[in-house]
Amino acid sequence: MPLFAVLLCLIPSASAAGPILQALIDEALRNNPEVAAAGKAYQAATRRGRQVSALPETMFSAGYASSGRPWPGAGLGVDPTSNIGFMVTQEFPFPGKRELRGKIADTEAQAEYQDYRAAQLAVVSRLKQAYYRLGYTYAAMDVLNKNKDLLTRFLRITEVRYSVGSASQQDVFKAQTQLAILETRLVQLNRDQQARQAEILSLLNRPPASAPVGRVALPKPPKLARTLDDLYAMANGHAPMIQREQRIVLRNQLATNLARKDFYPDYSVSGGYFNMGGMPDMYQLRVDFKLPTSFFRKQRAAVEEQAALVSQARRALEATAQSLAFRLKDDYLMYETSQRLMDLYEKTVVPQSSLALESSLASYSNGSVDFLSVLTNYLTMVDFEMNYYEELLNVNLALARLEEMAGTISFEQEASK
Repeated sequence: MPLFAVLLCLIPSASAAGPILQALIDEALRNNPEVAAAGKAYQAATRRGRQVSALPETMFSAGYASSGRPWPGAGLGVDPTSNIGFMVTQEFPFPGKRELRGKIADTEAQAEYQDYRAAQLAVVSRLKQAYYRLGYTYAAMDVLNKNKDLLTRFLRITEVRYSVGSASQQDVFKAQTQLAILETRLVQLNRDQQARQAEILSLLNRPPASAPVGRVALPKPPKLARTLDDLYAMANGHAPMIQREQRIVLRNQLATNLARKDFYPDYSVSGGYFNMGGMPDMYQLRVDFKLPTSFFRKQRAAVEEQAALVSQARRALEATAQSLAFRLKDDYLMYETSQRLMDLYEKTVVPQSSLALESSLASYSNGSVDFLSVLTNYLTMVDFEMNYYEELLNVNLALARLEEMAGTISFEQEASK
C-alpha cells in the first residue's frame, strides 16, 4: 500500500473527531470571558424595560405658612393664611409614552441578545478553526516525517552510488540540502502547533501554563447538504448580525413614534392636606401641564433626527446583508473548490505521483534513471501530499465560517432539530 494511503487511513471521519471537538466547544461556551461578558450585557439590558416604563418618582412636600412670626404655627387658627400641611405630587407622561419607552428598551435588549449569540458563534468558529489548524500541523508533520525517512533512504543510495563513482558529489549535496529544507518546514510547523495550542487554551479560558489539549486530528468533513440559496435563507433568518440590525431599525422606528408623542404635554397631579388650627382643615388638588412651547426648536428637530436614524439603520441593514451575502458566497466557493481539489489529490494526483516516485527510485538504484528525475518526482509528491492536507484544512475552515455566518454552531445539529 502506498505510504500516502496509510496516512489517509489515519484521517478520522467527522463523527470520529466530533466528541473531542464538541467537548471543547461546550467548555468554551461555559468559560470563555467574551461569551460571559456578552451574556451579562444582555442580562443587564433585560432590566431596562421595567425602569424606563415606570412612573416618575412620587414627590412628597411638607411645610407651613405662618403669619406675624417666622416659626411654625404662628398665626395658626387666627389668620386664614397660616397652616401646616403636606402635598403629594405625581407626574404622568402623556398616554403611550411609557409603553413606547418600554418597547424601545425591550428592542434594545433583543439587539443585545443578538450580540450575545454573535459572541457565542464567533468563539465557536475561532475554536473550530484553531482546532482544524492544529490538526493540520500534526497531519503535515506526519507527511514531512514520512518523506524525511524516504529522502534519507534516497540519500543513502546516492552516497553509495557516489562511493563507486556512479553519482556526482553534487547529487549528494542536493539530497542533503533537501533534507535540511524538510527540517526547516518541521520547525515552522512545530511553532504553528504551539501557537494553535495556546490559542485553544485562551478560548477555553484555561491558564497559559495549563497542559495542552494534545494531539487532535484534522477531520474529513461530510458533504455540505445545503445550496448557496439555502445558506442565504438561513442567514437572513438566523444570522445575529442581520437580526441585530433589524432590531435597530425597529428600535429607531419606535423612537420616532416617541418623539412625536413629545408634541403632547406631560402632566402632574398634586393633592395636599393643610391643618388650619381652630379653623376648618383645608385640602388642595391641582393638575399641572408641561406645554411643549418649544416644539419648533425641540420636538420637531427630535422627530427629524429619529427619522434620519431610521433611514440610517435601514441602510446599515442593507449593507450588512450585502456584506454577509458576499462572505457566504466566497466561503461557499472556497468549500466547493477545495472539496474538488481534495478529491483530485486523493484519488488521482497523489497516488500517481507516489507510484512515479517509487518507480523512479527503483530505476535509480540500478542506474537507469538520473538523480534529477528522482529528486523532481520526490519534491512533486511531497508538494502534492501537502496540498491535499491544505485543501482539507480549507474545507474545514470554510465550513466553520459558513456556520458562523448562517447563525448555527453546527449544520448537523441545526438539521437534527
